[in-house]
Amino acid sequence: MSEGRRAVADPGPDHRPAPDHRPAPDEERRAARGVLHRTENGVSWITLDRPEVMNAVSREQRERIIALLTDASADPAVRAVVITATGEGFCAGADLRGGRPEASASADHTSADHTSGGHTSADHTSASHTSASHTSADHTSASHTSASHTSADHTSASHTSADHTSASHTSDASAAGGRERVPGDVARMIRLGAQPFIAAVLDCEKPVIAAVNGTAAGIGAHLAFACDLVLASESARFIEVFVRRGLVPDGGGAYLLPRLVGPQRAKELMFFGDALSAADAERMGLVNRVVAADDLEKTARAWAERLAQGPTRALALTKHLVNASLDTDRASAFAAEASAVEIAMTTRDANEGVASFVERRTPEYRGR
Repeated sequence: MSEGRRAVADPGPDHRPAPDHRPAPDEERRAARGVLHRTENGVSWITLDRPEVMNAVSREQRERIIALLTDASADPAVRAVVITATGEGFCAGADLRGGRPEASASADHTSADHTSGGHTSADHTSASHTSASHTSADHTSASHTSASHTSADHTSASHTSADHTSASHTSDASAAGGRERVPGDVARMIRLGAQPFIAAVLDCEKPVIAAVNGTAAGIGAHLAFACDLVLASESARFIEVFVRRGLVPDGGGAYLLPRLVGPQRAKELMFFGDALSAADAERMGLVNRVVAADDLEKTARAWAERLAQGPTRALALTKHLVNASLDTDRASAFAAEASAVEIAMTTRDANEGVASFVERRTPEYRGR
């Protein structure tokens, strides 16, 4: 008998409740707003689950991920986070359709380019890639649900990703009630959509690992770059696709890339919009390690569970110091460091670390 359930007499066939018709596991997965979530061994696993559009992220998915990252920060039982995806794409950018596959095709929909193997090219990375991320999932807002919505005109479903073109940014009608777009609408959408999405990763108090299983384009690439550690399968590609549609990178791209690879490399990636292989991304310092596709989840689990056994508050403070280091002067950085060290010394884990050293044993950190 399960815990908390009382034993009751069988009321007989005429009074028994109707069978519990819960959705099948696969239906529950799809019903979870395109985001799978589970917590195992102190690790919060966040998985984009719309492989039919190369995991182009909708507004609903974006908000769900923000909520999960916020929860991870506050939950002492969560000590590390992994962000990954199902299918062949990590995240093709922002899905302007707002997760409605039946949305009508856009006249500006660009057919997916094909590369070897029938895979769509960088464009294939979804328009979300393009304006996609430029409109950020926000662009899911009605103002972008017009012509920008793409159809499954894409190659095979598994290789498609809506190639939302700049139409989503140039249409005259705004999704908000169909009114004419006015100056400030798009900027507001970026401020309320793409930017908070990326900020949620940067601000999460637990270490976040990206396990990039395939193409990451537009805001999908920025989602990976915002993570603290990046693992990539050998088939992964990273694409700053905005320039292909005459758009400016959004979702913190111009903030993240120069800090990761320097301004010259960042401009090269953003000016040309070429697909960057996992191996080249590793050489540039955008990826920590490239592994075989079959080893990606295993490696992500090993790294995440190792972090989950570490001094969680010390890791949070270290993350904050590193992320802020390029935005501050030396005096401020040193002052922040001194404060962080003092705060860390008040934690139980710091006491455990010192005690284990004195006692010559392996520390057992509790994340407190």
